[in-house]
Amino acid sequence: MSNQVAPLIAGMAVAAAAYAGKYGIRAWQAFKARPPTARMRKFYEGGFQPVMTRREAALILGVRESTPTEKVKEAHRRVMVANHPDAGGSHYLASKINEAKDIMLRRTKGSNSAF
Repeated sequence: MSNQVAPLIAGMAVAAAAYAGKYGIRAWQAFKARPPTARMRKFYEGGFQPVMTRREAALILGVRESTPTEKVKEAHRRVMVANHPDAGGSHYLASKINEAKDIMLRRTKGSNSAF
């Protein structure tokens, strides 16, 4: 009887490996077929300069310095929604985000331009 046990155990091991391989292949195919997720964007980290520059404003909003007006407005809205004081954000951060938008839209404090 012991002569028949070894091939039986070997057969069960081969079958288990085959099932594990089949499951692994299906899991990998499902992983590859999932929809692409949005890349995590890295937002501005760090302190603020005493006088905000255009470069710093672009970093805060997550855009380039040469970004068109509409894209600046979209970026401002996205960042502001994430940091709005009514949603648990900081009033200070909200003011810096608004200042960044104004600088990117070429508005400065005290200017009377009607953009």
